[in-house]
This record gives sequence, structure tokens and C-alpha cells, in this order.
Amino acid sequence: MTYSNITDTYAVSGQITPADLAGIKAAGFGTVICNRPDAENPPALQAEAMRAEAEAEGLAFVDNPFSHQSFSLDLVDRQTEALAAADGPVFAYCASGNRCSVLWAMGRVKSGEMTPEAAINSAAEAGYDLSGLKMQLSALAPG
Repeated sequence: MTYSNITDTYAVSGQITPADLAGIKAAGFGTVICNRPDAENPPALQAEAMRAEAEAEGLAFVDNPFSHQSFSLDLVDRQTEALAAADGPVFAYCASGNRCSVLWAMGRVKSGEMTPEAAINSAAEAGYDLSGLKMQLSALAPG
């Protein structure tokens, strides 16, 4: 399993398996966020199966599925709330890590914690190109 650190406390990756969860816990993460809808996965990788395995490893698990057809700012808010409530670093996954990066960037900009440029640059350093979202990120920025 490979993952990318967006910040010191937030990492993203593509799809994980139950076998990856012990390594995620050993790497110091305390929370796992699933941003992948169940319809994209076989039963063994769907959210409730992953939740059971994550909790068995002592990890908190948040299901916040994001598809381009169902995007809303509620997803951004849920991701931001999960990050705020987390006890320790957070590991988020989807198909490639991109959707996890998008939700993170939108949340940081919406809260005023980062400028759109800073969020885009942080994601780019981790290998995710969010430059196409600059207009949407700018629209979320306070003030």
C-alpha cells in the first residue's frame, strides 16, 4: 500500500484492503475515512466491512462516500468535521486519493485555514493536481 501525505496529519491513498489496516494503525493513524462509494467496490471492500476491520484494529472509521454525481458541500463539511474530531492523524482513501484531496482542500479553504493557492500547492506536492478547481476553491474562500 502506498499513500501520500497532504499534511503531517492527513494522508490519502487509493483503495485499501482489510490487510492494510494494521499497517495504517502502525504508521500512527487514528482515523480512516472512506470516500469511495460502495457501488464501486465488491462487498469485502465496502464501507461496513472496512469499518468492522478498522474498528477491530482500534481505528475510528468514517464513511463519507463521494461520487461526482452526488457531490455537495455537505460532503466537505462531513470531511472537515471528521478531521476536527480525529484523535491523531487521518488516513483517507477513495479510488486514487484525488477525491480525498478535493474534500480536504475545499474544507481548508472554506474554513479560512488556507488560501486556494496554498491548498492547491499542498495537494500538488503530494501528487494531486487540483489546479482545475481554483475557481471553485476561490468561491468557497471567506470574505
